[in-house]
Amino acid sequence: MSPRSSSLGLLLQHASAAQRRQPAQTTCLLLRAASARFYARTAQVPKVGTTTPVPEGAAPPVSKPPFYFEAGYALYHKRPSRPFPPPFLSLPSTSFSEPLSTHHKSRDRRPRVNGEMIRGVTNGDDAVLVSDYFIGANDGVGAWATKEKGHAALWSRLILHFWALEVEHAKYDPQHEPDPVSYLEKAFEQTQQATSKPNAWYGTTTACAALLSADDHNPARPVLYITQLGDSQILVIRPKNKEVVFKTSEQWHWFDCPRQLGTNSPDTPTQNAVLDRIEIEEDDIVIAMTDGVVDNLWEHEVVENVVDSMYRWLDKKSLSHPDEEPAEQSYADGMRYVAQELVNAARVIAEDPFAESPYMEKAVDEGLSIEGGKLDDISVVAALCKRRKG
Repeated sequence: MSPRSSSLGLLLQHASAAQRRQPAQTTCLLLRAASARFYARTAQVPKVGTTTPVPEGAAPPVSKPPFYFEAGYALYHKRPSRPFPPPFLSLPSTSFSEPLSTHHKSRDRRPRVNGEMIRGVTNGDDAVLVSDYFIGANDGVGAWATKEKGHAALWSRLILHFWALEVEHAKYDPQHEPDPVSYLEKAFEQTQQATSKPNAWYGTTTACAALLSADDHNPARPVLYITQLGDSQILVIRPKNKEVVFKTSEQWHWFDCPRQLGTNSPDTPTQNAVLDRIEIEEDDIVIAMTDGVVDNLWEHEVVENVVDSMYRWLDKKSLSHPDEEPAEQSYADGMRYVAQELVNAARVIAEDPFAESPYMEKAVDEGLSIEGGKLDDISVVAALCKRRKG
């Protein structure tokens, strides 16, 4: 019996008892789900891309491993993110008397911190970042939207931004291992500083990322350093045999309350982040995704979707460009397609109030009467490990 059919039976068994035990909590969760589906009624095409923007003239990374990611991302939000507040987003010019030389600056709506463009892309309250050796997906806690000074999207994006900068400035090689947890700790501290002055902005976020390097004993073998705090997930898939090489484990305080970094949270990277060092192979696929995927699709569904999407894309490329070798094609475009297909699959379940889902199964285990998918921001980064030429 599939998880989707067996979980429905569990729901029917426990629904009436759950309603008697925890009517207030059940009602709250149902209202939140209904509210989220209201925001999703407007048709929305997932936002897709390959690498996320880097400031013009940015210095190259200090370290350059012999392997790199061909990567793409896809995003779907349950509701639009709140605009970033000043000073992170400059307001448009309001006076024609201002010098013309500042006109282009007044129209630049890209968010900035400490005078530099904020790395990554925001998706609702989520944030993703894609470079050729570092990928991440942070999930801002949406409940902060009810607070006047709450801004989970700002927190998720800033932590990923500062984390990426720490990685770029770090010196590591096969003989000197990177330390992504210490990089995250510094990013957390810098985010705390940035959101406290001149105005305080509150929020919390989960964090997960994968850093690509090489093995110290065998530099010809790629190694992933995977950092996890919360309930987003890194999944490493070997397409040739549909094998899950590795996946992170969710970290919870209690149901629907993951470990998180930020305002009033006791969690810190040093104390609570989990670091795993994983040996992988060239052509393995690394997926960084927020819980908008893992709450709606079981692991085997994610693996099937990713592998099937990749081979569908390869087949289409072969048919449309029969004279090109696969190496001449853009694998980043393929990973973008893989990410988009995974977002679409998760969205189908998320928007179905009667679907069977991992989130529903977890709720039933907690004695709660919840049915359907969980409508949430859905963020996916798909990255294919490749060896640099030369």
